[in-house]
Amino acid sequence: MSQDETTTDAPAGRAPSRRALLGWGGAGLALGAVAAGGTAAALRTGSDAQPAGADATSGSAVPFHGRHQAGIATAVQDRLHFASFDVTTDDRDELIALLKDWTKAAARMTAGDAVGGGAVGGPAEAPPDDTGEALGLPPSRLTLTFGVGPTLFEKDGKDRFGLKKRRPEALIDLPKFSGDNLDSTRSGGDLCVQACADDPQVAVHAIRNLARIGFGKIAIRWSQLGFGKTSSTTPDAQTPRNMMGFKDGTHNIAGTDNAALDQHVWVGEKDAKGDERWMAGGSYLVARRIRMHIETWDRTSLKEQEDVFGRDKAEGAPVGRKHERDTPHLKSMLPTAHVRLAHPDSNGGVRILRRGYSFTDGTDGLGRLDAGLFFLAYQRDVRHGFVPLQQKLAANDALNEYIQHVGSAVFAIPPGVRGADDWWGRELFA
Repeated sequence: MSQDETTTDAPAGRAPSRRALLGWGGAGLALGAVAAGGTAAALRTGSDAQPAGADATSGSAVPFHGRHQAGIATAVQDRLHFASFDVTTDDRDELIALLKDWTKAAARMTAGDAVGGGAVGGPAEAPPDDTGEALGLPPSRLTLTFGVGPTLFEKDGKDRFGLKKRRPEALIDLPKFSGDNLDSTRSGGDLCVQACADDPQVAVHAIRNLARIGFGKIAIRWSQLGFGKTSSTTPDAQTPRNMMGFKDGTHNIAGTDNAALDQHVWVGEKDAKGDERWMAGGSYLVARRIRMHIETWDRTSLKEQEDVFGRDKAEGAPVGRKHERDTPHLKSMLPTAHVRLAHPDSNGGVRILRRGYSFTDGTDGLGRLDAGLFFLAYQRDVRHGFVPLQQKLAANDALNEYIQHVGSAVFAIPPGVRGADDWWGRELFA
């Protein structure tokens, strides 16, 4: 489910916006009292550092252009709208045109500008270029991170867009892990866009407009709203709690730790050779929807809960230690403790960069909360990152009694957009 990672909380002193007070507001989604810490979760707006290490303002804009895509090492925002898309056109030129249009729109929205000619002021007889629900709202540190899935390269034995030979070796089809109960309608996808922002309306507006621009060429396969970040790229700050009430990790890779990012997250020039050169400076994303059996967990004794994680619930200190960030003595924990199994020292130094979010999507029809963790992990190579880590957790983690992986996807995340003439995936199609 996670590594032992550092997370941060929102600084105090900022009044919640009207949008934050309203919460997500989507049909079938309740972020209020049904969530653990419901009202607090709905009201939290937070304002982490802008890029990691910079001074933060909640309404500020995160630069869109750069060597790497924003939304990976960027300080984690409070809200998420993640969308996976199926490409419905078979025309390569149409797909390229779409990616160019998406990139232009993304650059404008992350700067706080409307798409195209905007939501008002255009011809009365034509639909506006922008849907308008973000009018008057600041950028809210919106980041849009784009990726491509294995099925864009080949699907049902067909080389759809002449890209089959350019599929990276690291973009594998994930193996089936013990305990998986994956819903195909919540898994996979040709393309993905991760929208993160401190205002949920800004994130939802971004995905809505990209879907609208792509009408007739793409269709949303599945999407996920998230709140209450469960990981961060800004260290040494207050750690938030996950839906089980525990601080979720202590050693995530910091957005300022360039050495660790180069070693564990970014695809290097030596990794991206030949037909894979387009991935240099990119990364690989694993997205997993993890359902928590909240009702069972809530009836579990405090001692067992702490034994499952290998930390105390109040402070987050490892077994036998006093403070959350004290160096854990892994052998003091039960062999099945989550922290012990997931810690880099138990996995040959393997580390992944997490950007997870809590979710609650109403009930499952049987009176149980459909709630849990939407797990997002970036790494240099899925084969040496998520796969061996999850294989160990799936086989031995005591937490498995209380969780189940129900959705899954893997994407190649291209490098950043370098300038006004560049666009998402340009080097892939070159």
